[in-house]
Amino acid sequence: MEMVGHTAIVYSIDSHASGLIVSGSEDRFAKIWKDGVCVQSLEHPGCVWDAKFLENGDIVTACSDGVTRIWTVHFDKVADSLELEAYASELSQYKLSRKKVGGLKLEDLPGLEALQIPGTNAGQTKVVREGDNGVAYSWDMKEQRWDKLGEVVDGPDDGMNRPILDGIQYDYVFDVDIGDGEPTRKLPYNRSDNPYDAADKWLLKENLPFSYRQQIVEFILQNTGQKDFTLNTSFRDPYTGASAYVPGQPSSMSAIPAKPTFKHIPKKGMLIFDAAQFDGILKKIMEFNNALLSDLEKKNLSMSELETSRVAAVVKILKDTSHYHCSSFADADISLLLKLLKAWPPAMIFPVIDILRMTILHPDGASLLLKHVENQNDVLMEMIEKVSSNPTLPANLLTGIRAVTNLFKNSSWYSWLQKHRSEILDAFSSCYSSPNKNVQLSYSTLILNYAVLLIEKKDEEGQSHVLSAALEIAEEESIEVDSKYRALVAIGTLMLEGLVKKIALDFDVGNIARVAKASKETKIAEVGADIELLAKQS
Repeated sequence: MEMVGHTAIVYSIDSHASGLIVSGSEDRFAKIWKDGVCVQSLEHPGCVWDAKFLENGDIVTACSDGVTRIWTVHFDKVADSLELEAYASELSQYKLSRKKVGGLKLEDLPGLEALQIPGTNAGQTKVVREGDNGVAYSWDMKEQRWDKLGEVVDGPDDGMNRPILDGIQYDYVFDVDIGDGEPTRKLPYNRSDNPYDAADKWLLKENLPFSYRQQIVEFILQNTGQKDFTLNTSFRDPYTGASAYVPGQPSSMSAIPAKPTFKHIPKKGMLIFDAAQFDGILKKIMEFNNALLSDLEKKNLSMSELETSRVAAVVKILKDTSHYHCSSFADADISLLLKLLKAWPPAMIFPVIDILRMTILHPDGASLLLKHVENQNDVLMEMIEKVSSNPTLPANLLTGIRAVTNLFKNSSWYSWLQKHRSEILDAFSSCYSSPNKNVQLSYSTLILNYAVLLIEKKDEEGQSHVLSAALEIAEEESIEVDSKYRALVAIGTLMLEGLVKKIALDFDVGNIARVAKASKETKIAEVGADIELLAKQS
């Protein structure tokens, strides 16, 4: 079973008799897993070197800050509020100390008091710390004041997402397949390196013949975009100072079929929508319920006092994310939500769908809902038909797509999602052209999740359907940036790992890649380059 969630090296993993699994990672999180799904993330002020279960179900973690901590499910053992606040403050301070803006540490930036000192020339810029952000100001010589330019953020090449090999960060780490049954080798490279030096040292380290040198150099240049680098065949052994043997004819490239590294594809794991304003959602449900109570013709659709209490109890469980691994719902809770979905007028169901969206992310909630869908009429498909029928309401579309998208978090829903793929994608097919950017993004996320799922299922027909939808989004000029990015990642992932690369080429995906590559948006340009490189491969 593949569990996707950590963003850096995983150092430890342990299991418990309850079926739970805990993992510790360099990304500062210990994650708790149930049935392959991450149900809780425990944040630390440093790398989590080790994580183990105690017999009673508690978890002990060892962090790089030198502290061992016990995480408990037993309320009588929870630390007092002062200790919890102190830990939250410690986390905040750690993240503040690590955060960089424009290459500078946030904690090293001056405060707002620095703006009391006048500038020396027009256009002079100054970056100051405002809370947890760095903000740039420009000096207006005429008005003798500092004008706010905006928040400063790190560029795409900043180190947080750079690959790591043997504990060292690099701009690139390539997979190189030597063939002949040899294991894949890792070739690290920084853009500031001389590619010849990098190739020479790597060949020595891997004990490979120097006849591969020119091929390695050309591979590096091709996959790092350094096409203007002047090729230089001179060489001195970096360790002995001796000259290298350079063959009269380069050996064929097939002798070392190196695999190119892509920046944004393939996509692994599923994306979800896990943010919710629970108090606002609950308030809206109660507001609609009161409206039904005051309408004599619709009073019979309203909830009883017991039912409103039950909805409030569901929200309370959903708010307590730290206990998702041990909390549960009553079957009547799910039945009530489904009843409201079916009975309430279309204009009133969006906050109910939003509660359902979050219930799906709860392991027990997802399991109970699946039982209802399998044992009774498929209320979820009825909901999809209701929210996508004309005239559509943006709030219904948004919450509906997000609820379906969240189903991808739980693998027990994969068969249902695959079975209803055609109906679901057809129902939401017009969402890419919605004037609502949130609807656009939700639809693109649904498409990307389907791409990942159908690759896993080796469903060629489904992959073709998803590819067609993703191409439609990518070609839309007015689409929101993040929506287009996710559609392009879906296209690249389907081409790289799916069964539809030829179909994509027939649809002139190369032209789509070239247009994306010319974008001013960095991530669009980069994924465009990924697809273009992929299209050029035989």
